Amino acid sequence: MTTWSKHTVDNPLRIAVLISGGGTTLRNLLERIREDQLPLEVVLVISSSSKAKGMSFAHEANTPCEVITVGQHPDKAEFSQAIFQACREHAVEMVVMGGFLKQIAVPSDFENRVINIHPSLIPAFCGEGFYGIRVHTAVLEHGAKVSGCTVHFVDDHYDHGPIIAQSVVEVLPEDQPEDLAARVFDAECHIYPATLAAIADGRVTVSGRQVTVQPSN
Repeated sequence: MTTWSKHTVDNPLRIAVLISGGGTTLRNLLERIREDQLPLEVVLVISSSSKAKGMSFAHEANTPCEVITVGQHPDKAEFSQAIFQACREHAVEMVVMGGFLKQIAVPSDFENRVINIHPSLIPAFCGEGFYGIRVHTAVLEHGAKVSGCTVHFVDDHYDHGPIIAQSVVEVLPEDQPEDLAARVFDAECHIYPATLAAIADGRVTVSGRQVTVQPSN
């Protein structure tokens, strides 16, 4: 069983955010932490691309940012080791994927300490190749009536780890993929920081694939 101790604004949960592109999830987290006084601190940003625009948000927040690419580390184990070693050096307690498109191998000391948000209701429309607008296109092509987003722990398989929280978004008859993507992202902007805040507050417990989230007081 995995549990977390309670953190406060004065003793925040130290998180690293992994990005690959525009960094919209990173921007949202930084804004929510600042505006909502969440007991979280982004102490490191890691980008899998030297051209990721999202690094600008790290620089604006004076947050350390490192570029670790597959080109530098072609072997997945070596790539993963480089990422998690950087996290250890910054005393990171939780790794947060924010549009991170590379697969990593999670070491034992970070088991249930890496989370991701996926833009569908897992186990639907997930797995290798399902990311970004591809997910929403598939949802519409399938004729699904609802979609949404899922926050889950990361293991060594795509979109497979224990589910922490989900948010449902209605699919409208006139939707184009971009329309659905925008509404799902709005849901992501709420559920991701809320889930991290619950972890930081000590309200999340993991036992096998079962995750319990206690309500806030």
